[in-house]
Amino acid sequence: MKEFRLVQELILKNGEAVDAAGQKITMEKTAVDLAVFYSNFGADMLMIRDISDTDEEHEKNIDTVKEIVSNTDAPVLLGGNVKRLEDVKKYIYAGAVMAVLDFSKESNRELLKEASDRFGKEKIAVEFTGGEKNSVGDYADCVICDTEFEWKENISGRLYHAENTAADFHAEKAAAKKAGIPVIIYEPQVAFSDLKTDAHGLIPVIVQDYKTNEVLMLAYMNEEAYYHTMESGRMTYYSRSRKELWEKGMTSGHFQYWKELTADCDSDTILAKVYQVGAACHTGKRSCFFQQIVKKDYTERNPYKVFEDVFHVILERKEHPKEGSYTNYLFDKGIDKILKKCGEEATEIVIAAKNPNPEEIKYEISDFLYHVMVLMAEKRITWEDITTELARR
Repeated sequence: MKEFRLVQELILKNGEAVDAAGQKITMEKTAVDLAVFYSNFGADMLMIRDISDTDEEHEKNIDTVKEIVSNTDAPVLLGGNVKRLEDVKKYIYAGAVMAVLDFSKESNRELLKEASDRFGKEKIAVEFTGGEKNSVGDYADCVICDTEFEWKENISGRLYHAENTAADFHAEKAAAKKAGIPVIIYEPQVAFSDLKTDAHGLIPVIVQDYKTNEVLMLAYMNEEAYYHTMESGRMTYYSRSRKELWEKGMTSGHFQYWKELTADCDSDTILAKVYQVGAACHTGKRSCFFQQIVKKDYTERNPYKVFEDVFHVILERKEHPKEGSYTNYLFDKGIDKILKKCGEEATEIVIAAKNPNPEEIKYEISDFLYHVMVLMAEKRITWEDITTELARR
C-alpha cells in the first residue's frame, strides 16, 4: 500500500505569500510564519511556487525560501521560475529537496535530462497540468499532475492549495486513517498505561526547546492529555490547580508543537522536545527556570553555547563599539580587512597542521573561527544559518 503525503502549496511573489490571483493572503502572517504554521500543523511537505517577473523578485523569493527552510522541518519542493539550469541549482542550494520543472514550458522539458544528470533524479520533480502526463523516463523521482503527487518510492500525495490557510493536517490525517488511507501519523510506542504515574494518575513532563535543548518548563499529563498531545500535535497538560486539561498556548498563543517525546529509565518522567512559540513561562520569560539559587564559577564548554556566547559578544561590539577593541578595529577597517585576516588564519592552520603537536593547531583553529564569526556578523549570518546548512547536507 502506498504511503500518502499531505502537501501544502505556498505561492511567493516578491517574498510574500499570495493566492493564485497574486493577492496577498494574510496581513498578519509573513510567508515564513505561514510555512511554520503549516509545518507545525502536520503538513508533510511544502510545495513552494516562485512567481517572479524580475531577477530582483526571483532572488527575494529565493531568500524567503532559505528562511523558510531554516525555520521549518517540512521538506520543500520548489518551482515556478526555472528558465535555465542555474535556476535549478539556486532552488536546490536554497534548501529544496526537489526542484520542480513545469512541463507546460518547452524550456523546462528541454532541461530535464541535463538537470537530472547534473543534480540527480532524486532532486528533480516534474509537474503536468490539465490531467495529461508524458513519460519522464528515468530523469525525475516525482511526478505532479494537477493536485496529485506520485513518487517512485511507492509514495503518493495530494496538494492543498495556497488559499488553505487554516488547515489542521493532524485532524485531516486522523480522518484519513479512519478511512484506511496510509497517511504519515505518529502514534506512541509506549501506552500511557505502561508509564508510572503518581497517586492521581499524573506523570511529570520536562519540556525542552528541540533546537537548543534549553529547558523551558515542567508540567503534568494525565492519560487524556497524553493522547490529545499525540493526536493534535500540540502539547497538552493537566492542571493540578484547576483540575482540568489545558492545551499550552490556547489562551496566550504560545503553543508548543512537539517534536519528540521520550520516557526516562524508570518510565515515570517524560522528556518533551518542542517547537516553542513565544514564551514558555506565564511571566513572559522564555523559560520558567530563571530564578538563580546559587552558582559556582565555571568555564562553559558546551560547543554550541560557546559559539553562541562568543558570537553574541562580537555582535555587541558591532552594535556598541568599545574603544581599543580589536573586534571594532576589524569592523572599522571593513570587509577587505576581515577577509584578509580569515585568509591569513586559514594559512596558519595549514602550517600548524604540519606540526605533530596538536596544541598549535587548536590555537590556530580558534583564531580562525573567531575571525570567521566576525565575518558572519558583518554578513549578518548566524550560527543557526550554518548549522541548518550542515544538517541539510
